[in-house]
Amino acid sequence: METLPADDVLYRFLLERAGVRGVLVRLGPAWREVAGRADYPSAVRALLGEALVASALLTGNIKLDGGLSLELKSIGGLRLLFAECTDQGRLRGLARWADPVPEPLELDALPDAIMAITIGNVERGQRYQGLVDLQHARLADALESYFAQSEQLPARIVLVAGGDRAGGLILQKLPDEGGRGAAQDDDAWGRIMHLTATLGAAELLDSAPEQLLYRLYHEESVRLFEPRPLSFGCSCSRGRVTAMLRSLGRDEVEAALAAHGDEIEVICEFCAQRYCFDRVDAGHLLSGNAVSGAPDTPQ
Repeated sequence: METLPADDVLYRFLLERAGVRGVLVRLGPAWREVAGRADYPSAVRALLGEALVASALLTGNIKLDGGLSLELKSIGGLRLLFAECTDQGRLRGLARWADPVPEPLELDALPDAIMAITIGNVERGQRYQGLVDLQHARLADALESYFAQSEQLPARIVLVAGGDRAGGLILQKLPDEGGRGAAQDDDAWGRIMHLTATLGAAELLDSAPEQLLYRLYHEESVRLFEPRPLSFGCSCSRGRVTAMLRSLGRDEVEAALAAHGDEIEVICEFCAQRYCFDRVDAGHLLSGNAVSGAPDTPQ
């Protein structure tokens, strides 16, 4: 198996004796890149880290062509939470808040809150979206409830976000035919839950992933699959910004040019990439020639 750094990596694994599959994610530089984009209050920062880890975990056992995102909106102290992981393992995320931010920050206490999981390829217009029931205070509990309702199979999710690292674990019970001896082992899921309960936050964030899994589940016939590297990455592009400006219409674009010295500057909130459009560029995009006439690369 390829040796990867302990951080910014996703491990898929199978507990063959128990008939349980799992995914473990550890983030270091990728998390610090996202967290460093704003001076987040501690509660918002922690929840953003958990959401970023969750977006990666949820890609571990599905066939993904595009990206998977978690998005929460509310009119309370946390206005927006967004985290995304692509099929290439590229992560990005952000949050918006309004003071005072409640401490602790509990999802079930946010007014008019709604959270969606979106899977698909936006470029091809293929998208699946599911709503997460926010009757739980913690994100992990809300996602466990989502799996119980959507897949009719139990799941256990652990999410941790520290100062420099974030990590998480998801375990899912397979159908009876999934694991060797799982159909006859009625105690398997309870046994795995007991072992998982011994996992502390510091151990999840600091231990090497391979050692951690074998320490927890060495009697459950752990089978590790090829690890997948993760990294910070943004899907913004000049082509996407062009499409956004075109959707505003001629009047809005002309007004923006007049207000900003005949130049429109768009700065990506995720990666701070700048995209500049002068009057010539604006003329092209409004005429419909911008996509074919301009490269789909940052400027």
